[in-house]
Amino acid sequence: MTEGATLPPASKRHGRAYYRHFLTIPTRWMDNDSYGHVNNVTYYSYFDTVVNEHLIRVGQFDFRTAPVIGVALETSCQFLRSMTFPETIDAGLSVEKLGRSSVVYAIGLFRHGDDLAAAVGRFVHVWVERATQRPTPIPEAVRLVLAPLFKAKATRDA
Repeated sequence: MTEGATLPPASKRHGRAYYRHFLTIPTRWMDNDSYGHVNNVTYYSYFDTVVNEHLIRVGQFDFRTAPVIGVALETSCQFLRSMTFPETIDAGLSVEKLGRSSVVYAIGLFRHGDDLAAAVGRFVHVWVERATQRPTPIPEAVRLVLAPLFKAKATRDA
């Protein structure tokens, strides 16, 4: 897991097989906008949900009391197909880069059962000391939770 890994093109992230962890997320009526599809800003809440669910549920990480926390540095989304309420989303998660104090997640949002993503995203967490908000190394316990999500083969194939 090296800091300078080359990220794969988004097209490699369009397939379900690229992702190591999945979370089922039901859409809500309020997710739709006046155009009848899930509003673009809502996709980012799905990204945040799958990342933090994994850290909390699998890693037993408590963001309320931890002295070191992950904060969003950068997010992006490529919209491929629209989704709408009452669809169910399978949110896929992988780690593309694991640095000293930051992690780059790849996220795919799939209509339940579809093999191709409706949207693919990138989410960068920087770990900081809660008190100072200064970057700090990712805690070893968090690294152990993130390591199984790492897509080393995918980054070499890019």
